[in-house]
Amino acid sequence: MKNLAFWMSTPYFAHFEIARDMGFAAVVLDVEHGTFGLDDLDRLIPFCHGIGLKVYAKVLGPQVEAVQQALDFGADGVIIPHIGDIEHAAKVCAAAKFPPVGLRSSAGWRPTGYKRSDDAYFAEQNRRVKCWPMIESAEAMADAEKIAALPTVDGLFAGPTDLSMTRGRGAYKFTDADRTDLARIAAAAQKAGKEWVFPAWTQPERAFAAAQPLNPCLMVVGAQNAIIRSGFAGLLDGLKKEGVI
Repeated sequence: MKNLAFWMSTPYFAHFEIARDMGFAAVVLDVEHGTFGLDDLDRLIPFCHGIGLKVYAKVLGPQVEAVQQALDFGADGVIIPHIGDIEHAAKVCAAAKFPPVGLRSSAGWRPTGYKRSDDAYFAEQNRRVKCWPMIESAEAMADAEKIAALPTVDGLFAGPTDLSMTRGRGAYKFTDADRTDLARIAAAAQKAGKEWVFPAWTQPERAFAAAQPLNPCLMVVGAQNAIIRSGFAGLLDGLKKEGVI
């Protein structure tokens, strides 16, 4: 399940181990809406790597510092929310790549092995570490092709819920208009020779993604709190069938 990831909002270590044991290979840490502080990221990212999970951090916001901190702690990539137009995307995404590609600042931290960096390190980080700006605003949608073409961008992360609202459609319902936007995001990535990522929570969304000319490099298929809620709901349904409640 290398192309599937699960979504985490709280740093409960056992949940990461359970997901790994079930076969997941990647996790998205929702720093923006979750409870992850800097100390959590410092402990959790190497823990995940130690048990064989790739880690992608949805950072606190479209700020240079938020991007760099996640990468300094060793994240395999950053998902950047609240991207606006091409000018905004260019400024923020530059923080994910070292010069001459971008403007990421060098730090002798975990990714360097706590030693002095050389040219090979900077080139390897620029190649390996992912920068996925979120297309979740009307402004970003309008400039999706330009954003995908940025040299600091490795792919596009579709944000259908906020995108639906900012496009005036209200709550996300996976309508024809939603699917048109999502297909455009996938096509923009493909045109630029980049990848795209899709949070596909339902079977119809996953089928849609699989039908695109460019399949997502990663699909996020389960959210921590929703999974726990579903587990409790299943337990209660079973108890009702047994006549316990």
